[in-house]
Amino acid sequence: MFFNIKGKIVIVLAIFSQFLIAQEKSKSEKYTSHNKGKFYFFWGGNRESYTKSDIHFTGQNYDFIVHDAVADDKPKGWHIDYIKPGSITIPQTNFRMGYFINDHYNISVGLDHMKYVMRQRQIANVSGNINLPSTESGSIYNGTYNNSPVNFFDNYTGLDTSPTPPFLTFEHTDGLNYINSEFCRVDDISKVFKISNTDKFQLNLTEGLGLGLLYPKTNSRVLGKQRYDDFHVSGYGISAKVGLNFTFFKYFFVQTEIKAGYIDMNDIKTTNENTDKASQHFLFLQRIIAFGGIFKI
Repeated sequence: MFFNIKGKIVIVLAIFSQFLIAQEKSKSEKYTSHNKGKFYFFWGGNRESYTKSDIHFTGQNYDFIVHDAVADDKPKGWHIDYIKPGSITIPQTNFRMGYFINDHYNISVGLDHMKYVMRQRQIANVSGNINLPSTESGSIYNGTYNNSPVNFFDNYTGLDTSPTPPFLTFEHTDGLNYINSEFCRVDDISKVFKISNTDKFQLNLTEGLGLGLLYPKTNSRVLGKQRYDDFHVSGYGISAKVGLNFTFFKYFFVQTEIKAGYIDMNDIKTTNENTDKASQHFLFLQRIIAFGGIFKI
């Protein structure tokens, strides 16, 4: 019986010593050593570049393609609107929230709010046919176009009430909304730069792949028709990114990313008429800087 009691005491002491060792290890282990189970979010701004795009417009009495249309983003620069309630959707912005399924991989959902503005002061080649009724102001553009150059700014004052309507104005400015999910990897590269206390400052490398829908608010005026400006699911996008994450004091970070992708929109609403629509596809390059937090619940 004495030996049974002694054996039980040894077992209890062994378990207790293991508990103390685990406690000491947890105290010495840094919060930033593991990511599994952590949530994160960030908010920031972006700049974009786009490749040229063929834009195909169809509707009653017209069917034409604008070849190699040039477009730009619409930056606002450093501005209070990025954090001002009621105005935060005006600039080009990025929002993302995600969860680490293990120490290196996370899944996330987010919105890349980009802006795409077809450059108005350009001469682009057009192919197709326009045959509008003579009662419509856009009938001045009637004819057959065979890769014919068209000045999009000629004889147009820039006002919707102009007696001479524009041949075309076209933009996704509120915006070119890429609603997407991403699967990303994160690696701590602090040791490369001899950073020892990662709970004060940590440097991470991140890469990821994304897939999502395009939900733009397209502002267009085609051949003098009534302007259309409403949200509409118009297509899909895929993307890949690489970035650097700078984490401060365990919970706060700044993240910079370069994201490239392909956008295909085959159902863009251009007027209030159901028959009127456009389609286009192009590549984009996005530069992002964002501010966020990472934590466990």
